[in-house]
Amino acid sequence: MSDSTDLRIAVNALNRELRSHRSPAGLTQTQYTILGYLDRVGPATPARLAEYFRVKGQSLTLSVNTLTERGLVSRRQDDVDRRRQFVELTDAGRVLVDEDRAVRDVWLETAMAERLTELERGVLRLAVPVLLTLAGDVGA
Repeated sequence: MSDSTDLRIAVNALNRELRSHRSPAGLTQTQYTILGYLDRVGPATPARLAEYFRVKGQSLTLSVNTLTERGLVSRRQDDVDRRRQFVELTDAGRVLVDEDRAVRDVWLETAMAERLTELERGVLRLAVPVLLTLAGDVGA
């Protein structure tokens, strides 16, 4: 296999494992990702969310509506352009994101301590900025 194939397989396997340790809030992966995105970058228009997910805006309507109904996000009109709406994280949404991240961080810290040597943990610390650059993302 090529280096890129090995990396893709490893990243996907770790991602699946991290998702399996999510706090049990009954949300879809898309809904968790919307909450995480809003927590990292702040309020966003539905069009910006769709751009981030690389889908049409209508594809996220159900997810945003569900998060709104559960009180995890709210919508507000743009002060300048009243036709435009922003989706933003509520306090309850922020608490859920923080709890979810804490659960996954504890699992990851424990797994790293139990399964990896100090050298391997150091390699991962060095790889973080490289992987974020490769992903072209705002981080998690």
